Amino acid sequence: MANLSRCLTRILSLPLSLAALTLFVGAPLAADETGASARAIADKHGAAVVPVRVVIKMRVAYEGEEVDEEENSNELTATVIDPSGLALCALSEVDPTHMIELWQEEDPDYDIDAQVTDLKFVFPDGKEVPAKVVLRDRDLDLAFIRPTALPDTPFTAVDLTQAAQPELMDEIVVLGRLGDVANRELWLALDRITAIVTKPRTLYIAGLDVWVAGLGVPAFTLDGRLVGITVMRAIPTAGSVSGRGNTSVPVVMPANGILEVAQQAPPA
Repeated sequence: MANLSRCLTRILSLPLSLAALTLFVGAPLAADETGASARAIADKHGAAVVPVRVVIKMRVAYEGEEVDEEENSNELTATVIDPSGLALCALSEVDPTHMIELWQEEDPDYDIDAQVTDLKFVFPDGKEVPAKVVLRDRDLDLAFIRPTALPDTPFTAVDLTQAAQPELMDEIVVLGRLGDVANRELWLALDRITAIVTKPRTLYIAGLDVWVAGLGVPAFTLDGRLVGITVMRAIPTAGSVSGRGNTSVPVVMPANGILEVAQQAPPA
């Protein structure tokens, strides 16, 4: 009887053992498939993620008199959306005055102005291509830029027409660029859609990796379709800058919404 009891115990525990083995083996296999999908996306679309160097001259006037002027150089990221070189970056990184106005208490005596004095695509191989801002959308934080001259060869571009519409907690692949200190190498991250804003328009919010990746970078579903490009969503504060943490958040602007605005960009 004891032997029979032991046999029954072993038989009953067999499915659990097999399930545990399946989980143990299946997790690495799933991770390998996800990694392979991410690498395939990087191989196909990585060249469309391009560093951009921008020089901005900021001028601050109070009651009509200039009180401060400075020029700053910054490197940001843009995603090429057309082979002609038309690319999208976050307007808040090209013209910070909009965010300053949102974050500070309104004061009609202050006048803040920002002008782009130099703008260049900076490719990882060191090649630089002069560019210009051709279209701005302050409400959506979109800045469309393109080369000042038609490129000799078409740019690698993402396809805005093949838009994905992910569900909550769907996994995404985000492509970014590291800085000059890391030779502007391509940077990949796996993240998930953690929230979906539906009003006044659809916007996707992802996890912390999107914060790290920065603005102007593309996000894809694992099957390689473009979800959208990251920008900053902001609303006016009620008073001081101390509340800005609750009034601005990086979001993934859906590809179809970008396409709608991009069609207004002047031709090359």
